[in-house]
Amino acid sequence: MTQIPTRTRELTAGQLAERSGVAISALHFYEAQGLIMARRTTGNQRRYKREMLRRVAFIRASQRVGIPLAKIRGALATLPAGRTPTPADWARLSAAWRDDLDDRIRQLQNLRDKLTGCIGCGCLSIGSCQLANPGDVLGNEGPGPRNL
Repeated sequence: MTQIPTRTRELTAGQLAERSGVAISALHFYEAQGLIMARRTTGNQRRYKREMLRRVAFIRASQRVGIPLAKIRGALATLPAGRTPTPADWARLSAAWRDDLDDRIRQLQNLRDKLTGCIGCGCLSIGSCQLANPGDVLGNEGPGPRNL
């Protein structure tokens, strides 16, 4: 990895991509979504403030735990004047996301438990299959699987 001198205040898209481990196309997408900002040079090249490294890290960490980009954008919008998130910001925002993550974990565990039952039945149209055929509505269409 190319070392970027600490006195460098702005990074090119390539430098930010290399340093953050995020593809340039992802940086452009983040910018289009209002998650990060860049200025344009007279030659129309993007220049990112060095602080965008922390914002990109925040976005990636949030995505890794399953936070949708819309919620990440909302969280970043709560920071004063587009400020880069601090460790205290991360603690506050991640605590707010905890209940949502716990709900999604419960939903996934419930789905997993029901899926195991469906794999065991093999038919996906019996009355007891609550995943693919709640209430056995597909039983009216005849025997065998209907959702292939």
